[in-house]
Amino acid sequence: MNELVSIIMPSYNSAKYISEAIESVIAQTYTNWELLITDDCSTDNSRDIIKQYAETDSRVKLFCLNENSGAGVARNNSIKEAKGRFIAFLDSDDRWMPNKLEVQIKFMLDNGYELTYSSYDVCNQSGDIVSKVTCLNRLSYKTLTRDNGIGCLTAIYDTKNIGKIYMPTIRKRQDWGLWLSIIKKTKFAYGIKDKYLAIYRDSNGLSSSKIRLLKANFNLYNKVEKYNKLTSFILLVFYFLPYYFYKKFKQKIGC
Repeated sequence: MNELVSIIMPSYNSAKYISEAIESVIAQTYTNWELLITDDCSTDNSRDIIKQYAETDSRVKLFCLNENSGAGVARNNSIKEAKGRFIAFLDSDDRWMPNKLEVQIKFMLDNGYELTYSSYDVCNQSGDIVSKVTCLNRLSYKTLTRDNGIGCLTAIYDTKNIGKIYMPTIRKRQDWGLWLSIIKKTKFAYGIKDKYLAIYRDSNGLSSSKIRLLKANFNLYNKVEKYNKLTSFILLVFYFLPYYFYKKFKQKIGC
């Protein structure tokens, strides 16, 4: 079990947290990886921090976009540069558990799975764990269309049989679009439900605005999955929203 893993990380004004993210990769018990960070025209000192790591560890590589283009474009640039069989994802404000790659790559190789994910913890801005997200054991295209059940910071796909697959260049929900593209080829994605292998930092982003969430989801159905506007609306109202409120209810009662 020594296949190269290419870790995809976008960076934009990430100076506050990116060292923690990079350190969590360096601390992995699985050591055959490359960390490909594409900076999306940061205006803080993110690039300087990344350069310091790249100078001391050749597995860390920095790429820079010429204009601000969004996380999807930044991730795609890193995917293009990736040399590994496996493509993994970690955002610049999130973290991995030290055994994340070791556990998940073994899970994939032992079972022949091409797209996997895991459960994960959620922390606040201070880094304190505030909740957990427990994944499903398996997802199909149908269940993934209902809800993005794959945390981007936990996802890994195997390029051996399906090749490199890139994110749609929409500004929001591009990770969901990628999983849908992959699962059309693999039929299923498989989760490690009983292990929380990453820590997601809740930054009160997209999910904090219900209107933006609905617009982004409609855009995914309509522009990425190519459903017409009526079908996209029906999926949003009668498929996504009931499950969204069901999950919120379960969280509220502590299930």
